[in-house]
Amino acid sequence: MGTWAELQRSPLYTRVWIPDPDEVWRSAEIIKDYKVGDKSLQLKLEDETLYEYPIDLQGSELPFLRNPDILVGQNDLTALSYLHEPAVLHNLKVRFLESNHIYTYCGIVLVAINPYEQLPIYEQDVIYAYSGQNMGDMDPHIFAVAEEAYKQMARDEKNQSIIVSGESGAGKTVSAKYAMRFFATVGGSASETNIEAKVLASSPIMEAIGNAKTTRNDNSSRFGKYIQIGFDKRYHIIGANMRTYLLEKSRVVFQAEDERNYHIFYQLCASSSLPEFKDLGLTCAEDFFYTSQGGDTSIDGVDDADDFEKTRHAFTLLGVKESHQMTIFRIIAAILHLGNLKIQGERDGEVCSVSSEDEHLKNFCSLLGVEHSQMQHWLCHRKLVTTAETYVKSMSLHQVVNARNALAKHIYAQLFNWIVHHVNKALHTTVKQHSFIGVLDIYGFETFEVNSFEQFCINYANEKLQQQFNSHVFKLEQEEYMKEAIPWTLIDFYDNQPCIDLIEAKLGILDLLDEECKVPKGTDQNWAQKLYDRHAASQHFQKPRMSNTSFIVLHFADKVEYQSEGFLEKNRDTVYEEQINILKASKYQMVADLFQEEKDAVPTTAVPKRAPRINVRSAKPAFKAANKEHRKTVGHQFRNSLQLLMETLNATTPHYVRCIKPNDEKLPFKFDPKRAVQQLRACGVLETIRISAAGFPSRWSYTDFFNRYRVLMSKRDLSKNDKKQICQTLLEELIKDPDKFQFGRTKIFFRAGQVAYLEKLRADKFRAATIMIQKTVRGWLERTRFRRLRRATLTLQCYTRGHLARRLFEHLRRTRAAIILQKQYRMLRMRRAFLRVRSAEDLPPVVPVLQMLMEHKATILQRYARGWLARARFRRARAAAVVLQCHWRRLKARRQLQALRIEARSAQHLKKLNIGMENKVVQLQRKVDEQNKENKLLNEQLSMLTSAHSSEVEKLKKELQQYQQTQQGDGKQLLSLQEETERLQMELKRAHGEREVMEDSHSKERDLLKKRISDLEEENALLKQEKEELNGKILCQSEDEFARNTVEENMQMKKELEEERSRYQNLVKEYASLEQRYDNLRDEMSIFKQTPGHRRNPSNQSSLESDSNNPSICTSEIGDTEDVIQQVEEIGMEKAAMDMTLFLKLQKRVRELEVERKKLQAQLEKKEQESKKSQVIEIKTEVTSEHEDFAYNSLKRQELESENKKLKNELNELRKAIADHATQNNSANDVQDGYSLLLNQLKSANEELEVRKEEVLILRSQIMKAAQQKEMGKNMESISPSASWPNSDRHVDQEDAIEAYQGICETNRKTEDWGYLNEDGELGLAYQGLKQVARLLEAQLQEQRREHEEEMEALKNQVDFMQEELEKQQQAFLQTLQLSPEVQVEFGLQQEITRLTNENLDLKELLEKLEKNEKKLKKQLKIYMKKVHDFEASQTMVPVERRLHERNMQVAVQRKEKDFQGMLEYYKEDEPLLIRNLITELKPQAVSATVPCLPAYILYMCLRHADYINDDQKVHSLLTSTINGVKKVLKKHQDDFEMTSFWLANMCRLLHCLKQYSGEECFMTQNTAKQNEHCLKNFDLTEYRQVLGQLSIQIYQQLIKIARGILHPMIVSAVLENESIQGLSSVKTVGYRKYSSNAGDICYSLDEMIHELNTFHSIMCDQGLDPEIIQQVFKQLFYMINAITLNNLLLRKDVCSWSTGMQLRFNISQLEEWLRGKNLQQSGAAQTLEPLIQAAQLLQLKKKTWEDAEAICSLCTALTTHQIVKILNLYTPVNEFEERVTVAFIRDIQTQLQGRNDPTQLLLDFKHLFPVLFPFNPSAITMDSIHLPASLNLDFLNKV
Repeated sequence: MGTWAELQRSPLYTRVWIPDPDEVWRSAEIIKDYKVGDKSLQLKLEDETLYEYPIDLQGSELPFLRNPDILVGQNDLTALSYLHEPAVLHNLKVRFLESNHIYTYCGIVLVAINPYEQLPIYEQDVIYAYSGQNMGDMDPHIFAVAEEAYKQMARDEKNQSIIVSGESGAGKTVSAKYAMRFFATVGGSASETNIEAKVLASSPIMEAIGNAKTTRNDNSSRFGKYIQIGFDKRYHIIGANMRTYLLEKSRVVFQAEDERNYHIFYQLCASSSLPEFKDLGLTCAEDFFYTSQGGDTSIDGVDDADDFEKTRHAFTLLGVKESHQMTIFRIIAAILHLGNLKIQGERDGEVCSVSSEDEHLKNFCSLLGVEHSQMQHWLCHRKLVTTAETYVKSMSLHQVVNARNALAKHIYAQLFNWIVHHVNKALHTTVKQHSFIGVLDIYGFETFEVNSFEQFCINYANEKLQQQFNSHVFKLEQEEYMKEAIPWTLIDFYDNQPCIDLIEAKLGILDLLDEECKVPKGTDQNWAQKLYDRHAASQHFQKPRMSNTSFIVLHFADKVEYQSEGFLEKNRDTVYEEQINILKASKYQMVADLFQEEKDAVPTTAVPKRAPRINVRSAKPAFKAANKEHRKTVGHQFRNSLQLLMETLNATTPHYVRCIKPNDEKLPFKFDPKRAVQQLRACGVLETIRISAAGFPSRWSYTDFFNRYRVLMSKRDLSKNDKKQICQTLLEELIKDPDKFQFGRTKIFFRAGQVAYLEKLRADKFRAATIMIQKTVRGWLERTRFRRLRRATLTLQCYTRGHLARRLFEHLRRTRAAIILQKQYRMLRMRRAFLRVRSAEDLPPVVPVLQMLMEHKATILQRYARGWLARARFRRARAAAVVLQCHWRRLKARRQLQALRIEARSAQHLKKLNIGMENKVVQLQRKVDEQNKENKLLNEQLSMLTSAHSSEVEKLKKELQQYQQTQQGDGKQLLSLQEETERLQMELKRAHGEREVMEDSHSKERDLLKKRISDLEEENALLKQEKEELNGKILCQSEDEFARNTVEENMQMKKELEEERSRYQNLVKEYASLEQRYDNLRDEMSIFKQTPGHRRNPSNQSSLESDSNNPSICTSEIGDTEDVIQQVEEIGMEKAAMDMTLFLKLQKRVRELEVERKKLQAQLEKKEQESKKSQVIEIKTEVTSEHEDFAYNSLKRQELESENKKLKNELNELRKAIADHATQNNSANDVQDGYSLLLNQLKSANEELEVRKEEVLILRSQIMKAAQQKEMGKNMESISPSASWPNSDRHVDQEDAIEAYQGICETNRKTEDWGYLNEDGELGLAYQGLKQVARLLEAQLQEQRREHEEEMEALKNQVDFMQEELEKQQQAFLQTLQLSPEVQVEFGLQQEITRLTNENLDLKELLEKLEKNEKKLKKQLKIYMKKVHDFEASQTMVPVERRLHERNMQVAVQRKEKDFQGMLEYYKEDEPLLIRNLITELKPQAVSATVPCLPAYILYMCLRHADYINDDQKVHSLLTSTINGVKKVLKKHQDDFEMTSFWLANMCRLLHCLKQYSGEECFMTQNTAKQNEHCLKNFDLTEYRQVLGQLSIQIYQQLIKIARGILHPMIVSAVLENESIQGLSSVKTVGYRKYSSNAGDICYSLDEMIHELNTFHSIMCDQGLDPEIIQQVFKQLFYMINAITLNNLLLRKDVCSWSTGMQLRFNISQLEEWLRGKNLQQSGAAQTLEPLIQAAQLLQLKKKTWEDAEAICSLCTALTTHQIVKILNLYTPVNEFEERVTVAFIRDIQTQLQGRNDPTQLLLDFKHLFPVLFPFNPSAITMDSIHLPASLNLDFLNKV
């Protein structure tokens, strides 16, 4: 209530709250000032009615003051200035009805109102939006509470609990389900156990067996549950455990009106028609007594059969066998049959029986596997045991019915416990649990007309939870005050410990109930009487006036009257032992296990090691024992489990969710104030408000207070720098009572109502300033308007006067002209009259005839004149018509041209019209080709004949000449030859004639074909013309529709292309993630071997490293694995996922890779041991190696120069001798033989010279070495000779040459000669030979030893593998022996199928390998055949004359330096060094000053040389090592943007090089002639281009991920919260309290984010990344900026204001300006910001009238309907001068947007990736122009 001081301080028109019987509280306005002593307040209600509110002057019952409108609708109730019940109720109502917000904070409590409607606020993107955010930063949500619990668990390493409570139908189960979904998504399991899916799968099972329809809720949980979700040290879900409380067993046998039994019964009945359920004997639910008592057996909108399928799927997912599932369904069906038993009463119901022919009894016994006769007997009889003997007694009809119902309840309860046990078993894990988060879904406070034992236990549990809640809230308030150093005063809060003592203390209600249950003939009435006697004096216990069997308990929420009838029976939960024994003897093992003793039950939960103080165990009711004396009552069990729950909750950090049911009719968004306030009182929300209001509920930081209320400060105060001192000075001036506020260390604490008072002062200040501004502006506007009107008046007067003067002048001028005209006219008329009179007197009588003649002629003239005028007018009209026709025809022609252009783009229609014509043209073309082929064939034959004839003529001519030389005088022979010649000439002429005839016929046929083609072309032109005319007609009819369809088809094709590309890149991404999963598992095994530290890693890490970096494994990876990927792309992702063969193949490949990894690891260890041995020798020789190399090179160069000179001299002498000999000899054969002989001699001489040179060098080195050893032995003590190097890799001649050079140096120094040896050096030669033989034998021996060891190692690995396989088979065999025969047969079949499948896969792989080898050999054979043919052709084309000419030339051959061909050669053993220096250890800074993408060019040049020498193994090895090296580098630097961008640029450039130099014409259009010489010759690397494309996609995705990780923390702060426009922070909205978990959050400015964007852009440009890829990168980043900012805007009410819209629009313009500055306008990045731009404009637009709604709908086209409505609902005025968006306006918006087909998704997926394109971008750089810098250490690469 308000205070007297507040009421007196409140002026006129202050608004207050008054009680109302219907609406609980009503708003009113004071219309008369209150004076001291007044007995009433004069009020006016909202409906304009007057009301007089009486005031109690003695008490303090004053009306509550209402908060200012600026504070209404806050997201935290404790932020209200006036904290009381009507303010809380009104705030919740406004948020729920006007803004459709179902969540509101109340301090640490989240109040959730059930909307009874599915809202789009629980999708995956909403989870990601709340993940990582501080509580209070976003709008209230269940995900915010879950994130806070998850964050505190990771930060404080303390277990957490989320307590969800509320009435039935308030939404508890749904809230708990969404909380678990959040944990499953954020804390997904790191392994492949998929435990989060199992946690979520437990919900449909528990809902089916534990939920039912009630009058208040269609899916009410009739039990309480506490789910513990376990996490490991990385905070991934590893398991879960569930504890249940107080299942409502009575619902199994009884349901009230309009209620149902548990869902599982109706689901099973709805699926009874399935074949597997035929034996259950079920029909519809109306036919069974246990399911039809409530009336209607169906629920609107619920399909029980569909829910049953979901339940079965959940059972399967949790690992429940099919046999166990069928047994569960048999037990449930048996319960239904048990309820339908017909019990026949005899002797007035004292004796009963059940017919043996009862069909339901038969079904019950058969389904449970019990004896029919035994069950028939003991259903109607019971056994009485005395000390002497045992009696069997018949039971009455009432007792039999009760016993049957008790049996049904017991069976269902045991089945429920069994299912819970197996659910926990499925969710259990062997991994050590580090921490857990518990979710408590428990019933809220209940009160009905008839309250029984269940309601008593429920309210008892709520009393315990409320006590824990009160103490926790009180503790938090106290900690807050102590932290801020505020003086702490004791706050009196409600303590319900007396009520709890009444229930659970010694001789309390539960104790007396248990005591009465032990009495043999105890009754409910006796127990009630004991309660009256014992607790009559208690404050929380009352006896009703009109009843002796009821009692009243005053709970914290309300007083409840309980009916004692049935308390004892429900507490005992009695079931007869004989019936249980029958069930124990069931032939079904599972049925028998349900009723075993408690000592046989297996505990389901282990004790957590992290919390040794809490013994966490299953809280389910224990199995009943046969001995009644030792059986625990239900109340005792419930009290123990509740005590265990409270211990668990007290050991965790609790988080509270209070669910409110807004109405009892389950109508969407209907708010009943009575029901709401009743639940607010019951759930403790108002108690939280009361505790907060008792202290200092309003809390402001000094900065926020200074920014908000700086308008109340003076200029002198604002000039100070200490904001804290300024705030203190201001408050001391404004609020005189020092108790109304306190100054803390970081905050200012206010009493209730003080913030409202400050808001009033601020509003008054603004109002006064506004009035002053309005006064000045209005005066200026009026003065301006007056001056404008005065100027307009003067102007109008000026123009009017001028007009009047001109009109007067015109009148005078016309008057004068009229007078003159009249004068002249009168004069003319009088003159004519005079002349007529005079002529009549003088002319003769012929005058009329002449006059007639003149008139006739005048008529003729007039006729011609009129005709000419008419014709002229006609010509003008015709010319105008022609002009109009020309314009109209031109318009029609333009339209027709446009239509024809559109038609020309329609390829489909053109194909349709030209189908026949194309076929004709193709046929004619084919015929022309055939004629050309025939013509060509004839020409070839003719040319052959002509050539043969010419050769014959030449031959004859030669013979003729010979004959003429030999027999000149033989005339006859000459004549005969002449005749022969003439005959041949005649044949030649005849052949020419035939040729001319053939040419004529060919030309005629060709002309005929040309004519036919021209005819066809004319016909085609006519057809085209007809088609165009038809198209014109069609286009005139449906031009717009056709164009629209064409555009839609193009858009659809583009969309399908984008979707296909996106699917392909998603496949690549999934492949990379699968590849990474193997690496993660391997890394995890290595991590587990070490001592792990505390760190929280993101669950969605990705890597790009392959399984191994060994070339052999990578070969198989790009072989088999690539085939699998190609198979997936061919048959589709969905089908491939379902292909079992593919799965087994992959599984087998994984096993092979693991075996290969072990072998490689063993070899690596072996190599390391050998390398350690060789390191000692290498260290000793490292110092002198450089000097020895230089010496060797010098010596070698000198020897070669001398030998070269000798060879040149000998060569010149030989050439001279050959030339002299050739000139003397004229015979060609002699010259050829001599030349070849001398060449052979020269070659052999050169070879012998080389051999001798090497021998001399070796002998010299031997001698020098001997001399060196002799001298060094005298002077030095220990030097390891080079002869002792074992297994040296150096060649023998190089070693010996070095030693020889050292020996020469020693010899020169001592001036000794070689005389100490024998003359011919035989001793040195023998010694060197022996040494070489020893070395050779030692190397062979070591090689054999190494091979033997490798063979032994391989055999050992094979033995180990066979032993593992044998153990697995033995284990499988033992498991098979333990199974039943049917299962053994099934298992054997499965094993055989698996074996055959593996063999089939092996054969298939072998066949694929053979096919690949066959293709490769065929390809090589073709290449070799082509080379052979080319060689033979080149040999045959050399003319003989040229050879003779070259033989006679005497030219000295000069050695020419060859040009660099753009190829780099390296040895195979240098490949790891190449990869290490060029990839794994290369830094981008090392090549920053060189050509961009230099590593890609170097790799291609190495690849080109391997192609040049036709080495496919080298190509394969280099590409595989490159890909694996890049993946290794990317995994090592997975957070380095520069490194990732560097390798993206290089991989793209390498891909472009493989395309540019592939030899394909489509990629060579821009190549130069020099570049075409650098193309690959032998190999087609198309498959590797695909692999590199996939790798580039992976690198691009990693690049986006790194950039996203850098920008994500900046976006909201920089774009949405950054104050780029100064002065807008002062109008920040009030009342939004933050519960930040992380102190010191960093705030980023827009400049900092733009600086990061500049850094990204400069890095990518400097590294030579393609501009198209850079544009795609920034398009993706700007989409992420848009999505994150818009999502944050849609989830925060404090930023939805006009000032934020202005700030946001300015920040977006800065980003657009940056895009223009970087020339990225064409990238599409600016278009991705369109939704954010429209959201900013929406915040700034007017929102009042229908026209405003139309403007908003036409403007916000990029926003969905849900997003527009959400922003309008969130829109918050920053001060009282703005207005809220009305509900009617929002309805108008929704009405106008009904036609849109917008998606229902509210938030944008900021992780969405656009499909990336890598357009071909050829390089202008030639390979021979690239320089290798020395810093790369690539000296082993040789330029070719």
